[in-house]
Amino acid sequence: MGLVSTAFAPEALLKLRHGNLGICHTRYSTTGISELQNCQPFVVDTLHGKIAVAHNGELVNAEALRKRVMRHGVGLSTSSDSELITQLLALTPPMEEQDAPDWVARIKNLMSETPTSYSLLVMFKDVVYAVRDPYGNRPLCIGRVVPVSKLHSSVAGVEDTEGWVVSSESCSFQSIGAKYYREVLPGEIVQISRNGVKSLSVVPRPEGDLPAFCIFEYVYFARPDSIFEGQMVYTVRQRCGRQLAIEAPTDADVVSTVPESATPAALGYAQQSGLPYIEVLCKNRYVGRTFIQPNTRLRQLGVAKKFGALTDNFAGKRVVLVDDSIVRGNTISPIIKLLKEAGAKEVHIRVASPPIRFPCYMGINIPTKEELIANRPEFQDLARYIGAASVQYLTVEGLLSAVQEGIASQQQKDQLIGSGSKSGRRVGHCTACLTGKYPVELEW
Repeated sequence: MGLVSTAFAPEALLKLRHGNLGICHTRYSTTGISELQNCQPFVVDTLHGKIAVAHNGELVNAEALRKRVMRHGVGLSTSSDSELITQLLALTPPMEEQDAPDWVARIKNLMSETPTSYSLLVMFKDVVYAVRDPYGNRPLCIGRVVPVSKLHSSVAGVEDTEGWVVSSESCSFQSIGAKYYREVLPGEIVQISRNGVKSLSVVPRPEGDLPAFCIFEYVYFARPDSIFEGQMVYTVRQRCGRQLAIEAPTDADVVSTVPESATPAALGYAQQSGLPYIEVLCKNRYVGRTFIQPNTRLRQLGVAKKFGALTDNFAGKRVVLVDDSIVRGNTISPIIKLLKEAGAKEVHIRVASPPIRFPCYMGINIPTKEELIANRPEFQDLARYIGAASVQYLTVEGLLSAVQEGIASQQQKDQLIGSGSKSGRRVGHCTACLTGKYPVELEW
């Protein structure tokens, strides 16, 4: 176990040279502790041979589902909800012929047992199935491996395809010589084989339910060059910054960012407000994300080692510092202190997302309400608590507007060029961590 860059020795990777099919998984622990037994892909024997399953997300009814599976006499060897998915796929559904597995029926049976949250890769023999839950809560997209000479060409056609790849984020494609092809739709089952990509089925949501793609992917989680719902994450974050400048202007001299995920929002804020954008912090690139550190002490130590102040850029000036989110509040206070000690006259905090008030049960590690700063007594006077001149957040309405503006624009373009029925699909996002309104009923 460990980081991808250190976990795989060169000799281990050499073993993969002669394969033509495979799936892999980089683990971010939510359900299930960080131990080797919970690492994916999960591989099990079925009546028709081995299957391998990789899962991104978190089942909202994992505990209830675990009890139902065990009542049927199926033993479980891990604490991961991904093993539940694997065991359900191994079960033979009604009406399946004895001599061949019906994977569409098996996947549909899984979807009937648990509504969300999962994006899946299922490998069986010489086929990979890419699956997204009906609410589309977690991302999943398809890319085409093309000749290097065609990688940056707009004329690379399907006939240039040398292979197919699937990933949670499209940003991974270019580094392996692949081009973005399309997203897997909410509820879609896609078959990928030597014959290409084929959509087998789209399982609908209950009538009236909107899609519920995680809005926190746009806010923080995704890399800025990834594409979701036909738009680049960077562009969405820039729109969030512009909207934030409209909702929360202030008298200041310069705009800057907490690098690096907040940089597009800070640029948008500067463009909308007419203030110059400058850098006030130098990031140590050898320290990981503090939000993902497993305990408070490590997060606080991470902040202390993470930034240096570019004093000449802001001494004696009033600084608007744009951050993408404030989750626990451990990161921003030391940064403000650093800037003030380095000569900033004032530090105004502007947050390019609404306050996070509720835990996520669908794949983001925000486990308890008590550790969220927005639920603590200090939030009533947050500026004083963190040492800022002022603090203001983007509203939920402003965030949704910034996210959905690009989707509406893309749908209009699709309709103008007649690109098919996909242009008219319904739009919806999960804002549960902001509003407490979960897309489905939670089971415990």
